[in-house]
Amino acid sequence: MKKIILFALIILAFTSVSAQNRKYSTFYEQRATLFDVLHTSPKDIIFLGNSITNGCEWAELFDNPHIKNRGISGDICEGVYDRLDPILKGKPAKLFLLIGINDVARGTSADSIAGRIKRIIEKIESDSPRTKIYLQSVLPVSDVYNMFQSHTSRGKVVVDINSRLVELAKEKKVFYIDLYSHFVDKATGKMRSDLSNDGLHLLGKGYLLWCDLIKQYVN
Repeated sequence: MKKIILFALIILAFTSVSAQNRKYSTFYEQRATLFDVLHTSPKDIIFLGNSITNGCEWAELFDNPHIKNRGISGDICEGVYDRLDPILKGKPAKLFLLIGINDVARGTSADSIAGRIKRIIEKIESDSPRTKIYLQSVLPVSDVYNMFQSHTSRGKVVVDINSRLVELAKEKKVFYIDLYSHFVDKATGKMRSDLSNDGLHLLGKGYLLWCDLIKQYVN
């Protein structure tokens, strides 16, 4: 009887996770199609990054119609790189980069991730040299979210990545915005619970904090 109950629980858990994955996959695919019809202009301020920024209406937060949130499940450096062409054709004024840690979940090293982000920066510099680049620090993903997406927080690895990004920002002479020290609980290395209810996406308070941290670079 115990074995039957255990088996039933496993099936239930698997079904729940599968449904959740389908939900997120569909959502991300819809956001990815934004790039098929994307139009940008020299006045535009683009937020390009991962799913942490999904649902945030930056134009309203900053009262600036030129802000366009292109948060995607790009997360992975190659995903961001592949979507740059239609953005850079518009020669936007500013581009804010937020790279997720899906690469980390796949076992990629801090040096490798920094190298990939460098490639993204160099493409922006080459294709749209007048566009100012703002590189934001990587944020960890809570263990709670592992059940859906096989992410890992790997606190030390995230710290190592950010250390490399600081060096990269100096090397490429781009702006670096430290989000980590504001969004992460130093004692646990996890996203602060008052800013995120699932350890990945931000709550309203989190968005407002984010706005406060970067508004000096926007206008």
